[in-house]
Amino acid sequence: MSAGAAAETMTIGDLRRQAWDLLRDAGIVNVVRETDWLLASALGVSSHALILEGERPVSALQAEQAWSLLRRRAAREPLQYILGTQEFRGLDIAVTPDVLIPRPETELLVEEALRAVADCAEPAIADVGTGSGCIAVAIACERPGATVYALDLSDGALAVARSNATRHGMRDRIRFIRTDLLEAFGGESAEAFDAIAANPPYIVEQELEALQPEVARYEPRVALAAGPDGLAFYRRLLREAPPLLKPGGRLIMELGFGQSEAVVHLAWQSGAFDSVECRKDAAGIERVLVARRRDPRVS
Repeated sequence: MSAGAAAETMTIGDLRRQAWDLLRDAGIVNVVRETDWLLASALGVSSHALILEGERPVSALQAEQAWSLLRRRAAREPLQYILGTQEFRGLDIAVTPDVLIPRPETELLVEEALRAVADCAEPAIADVGTGSGCIAVAIACERPGATVYALDLSDGALAVARSNATRHGMRDRIRFIRTDLLEAFGGESAEAFDAIAANPPYIVEQELEALQPEVARYEPRVALAAGPDGLAFYRRLLREAPPLLKPGGRLIMELGFGQSEAVVHLAWQSGAFDSVECRKDAAGIERVLVARRRDPRVS
């Protein structure tokens, strides 16, 4: 398809039908819904208007703007990167190729972090590997009085996270720190946090190329790959987090499919926790691990 295909008599309906064929041939599943999102963005109209005003003519310039977005999606670029946003816990979160696209299952991580600090007056919470900042911003929005530390090694990711914090009025509530996991915090920061939340990389290196093209080709590899067994970052967090947690503080980590048994074993093996539990997501998958730091003063 090209701009030449859009003659002066082309209508919105014509454009929709041609777009369906393009995306269907590219292997996109929800062709009607994604077409309407892309056309609404390109044409500056509502998705509802696309249906009600199917006979409205489309100019050559409008058609080319639409095909520019459609070709990107046909190349399997994630829809969220094309449109620039993703919804997360009711928040409109900006996303770029510098960050992972927020997933619905990660909302459970936020729920468990909020539960962990429910009895704290002014909790301090770290979001390790903040990426888009969706976790940090959601926690700050939903828990007045909390101070949230958004940590990431990527300058690009921190820029996106800052923009999202500003967008939702949370810029003064979140402290952004460039660091590799928790390395920025030394001994003087011991027992600093009531909760440490993390959605770490957890994909086995050799399995990356087998993922959907949207993930394997476009999302940042550094935020996905976790060594030959997918557990590299869990090992580091289970080693680095306990000294930074207050007694009774929680380490809360998102888990990949089938990883719960291995990560629970690592958590108990560390000797740093007196409680280790997993929470299931809506699909029944053990998705989030919650480990409570034991009080070192109690034998």
